[in-house]
Amino acid sequence: MSSINSVAHKYRSLCLSGVAEQLEQLLSQAEAHESSYLNFAETLVDHEQKQRNSKRIDQNKRRACFPLLKSLDEFDYRFQTTLSKREINSLLDFGFIDNRNNVVFIGPPGVGKTHLAIGLGLKAIDAGYKVSFNTALSLMETLELAEIKGELKKKINQLAKFDVLIIDELGYLPMNKQWMHNLFQLINVLYEYRSIILTTNKEFTQWGEFFSDGNVAVPIVDRIIHHSHIFILGGESYRLKAKLNN
Repeated sequence: MSSINSVAHKYRSLCLSGVAEQLEQLLSQAEAHESSYLNFAETLVDHEQKQRNSKRIDQNKRRACFPLLKSLDEFDYRFQTTLSKREINSLLDFGFIDNRNNVVFIGPPGVGKTHLAIGLGLKAIDAGYKVSFNTALSLMETLELAEIKGELKKKINQLAKFDVLIIDELGYLPMNKQWMHNLFQLINVLYEYRSIILTTNKEFTQWGEFFSDGNVAVPIVDRIIHHSHIFILGGESYRLKAKLNN
């Protein structure tokens, strides 16, 4: 006579760990509701799918390498003078990802650009997309190291496997010639193939300042703003306001 443990073991051997772990509970619920065989079979499949989806989302959140988790529900639009909740919510059908469009948040420090980028990235993961978060500095260092090793193309191809690449804080530090070259290579590969969520404190007309070479800045800007949703953020710094209120 079969036992729950022996049946659960068979489910595990078929890589159905979600069902195996909750088999006893699922059986009890089926008996309590007097489920038909067909309904019980469907319950097992639904449970396994939900468990796998949950594990996949958790795994993709870890792979995204967010510095912290910031949800869109936590964003306070009351301090934002140029951006509405409706505008951000309009992105949540993720048509911008399916159409390989970009999202750009421009504004001074402390107004919530990174929060919005992370929140949007988390929502995208929940919807089934793969996201990678990078500060501009860490991304440039990663690409530089790959270039030194002769693996720049390999690293760019790895980044291109993500549906969305978040580049945070572009423009805060000047870029040397090699960084500019590497960034152009990345943007060029992603152009009309993957989506970028970018945060920057510089308007596009000022990009020549930190690129120190307008000839490089122009093609990068051109590829980023083509097919993009651009949001200009205003208002006071959240961090400064919180500090002053303490």
